[in-house]
Amino acid sequence: MRNKNILKTVFIYLALFFIIFPVLILILWSIAGRWSFPNIFPETFSTRAIKELFGGYSGAIKVLLNSVLISCIVAIISVIISIPAARAITMYNFYGKNIFKFVILMPIIVPATAFGMGIQIFFIKMGINDTVVGVILVHIIVCIPYTMKIISEVTEAVGNKLEMQARVLGASPLKAFINITIPILMPGIISSFSMAFIISFSQYFLTFIIGGGRVVTFSMIMLPYIQSGDRTIASAYGVMFIIATLGVFILFEKLIKKYYDIENTYFFG
Repeated sequence: MRNKNILKTVFIYLALFFIIFPVLILILWSIAGRWSFPNIFPETFSTRAIKELFGGYSGAIKVLLNSVLISCIVAIISVIISIPAARAITMYNFYGKNIFKFVILMPIIVPATAFGMGIQIFFIKMGINDTVVGVILVHIIVCIPYTMKIISEVTEAVGNKLEMQARVLGASPLKAFINITIPILMPGIISSFSMAFIISFSQYFLTFIIGGGRVVTFSMIMLPYIQSGDRTIASAYGVMFIIATLGVFILFEKLIKKYYDIENTYFFG
């Protein structure tokens, strides 16, 4: 038993090390002026990356806020669509169910280039190419397979027995769904929201194709620096990417907890 606890502790510390250490390297690179091999630490430090992000001429902060807003909208809509769809797939048998499951996975099975070119032609005919609406829609299409899979697994695990029990006791279908099912599914909802946000926030190719260069997201201004080999600027954008993602996750979790605190006070306080 003691050996298991030791192994568990070692595993946790190793996991933390492999998560934290790369982030520390990114932070060091973002303030490094010159850092050549085999030096362990930078030889000189520079504020070039900070000026790039906060100087105003790059517009990085404005693009970051716009990207966060777009990704939040994508994540919320993807989760809202996935909840009833996952319940239908999990709890009901209908003709073409397996085909429907396969069709949902098509956006991640088909190569991104082929998918992007095809959806671009369709969006041009609809008149939503080169628009924020088009970018949001294509991000939702890509995120749905992941959110559907996560919520389907959680829905299958918890079932609908508690919801049916609430309805037997007199609750309406809507009230039973909101007060019973949604809280039970909340871990899956939070996970699917996080996954959709990350996918949308880091999407480059589809945003470039559908946005036509008019809709600029944070990943679109970050990736060229990564490809160019400018480690200082690329690392600074990487740090901002991590901070923005963690900030959204923490804020979303706080809002959920605050909502449940208000609900508990209302029902039991």
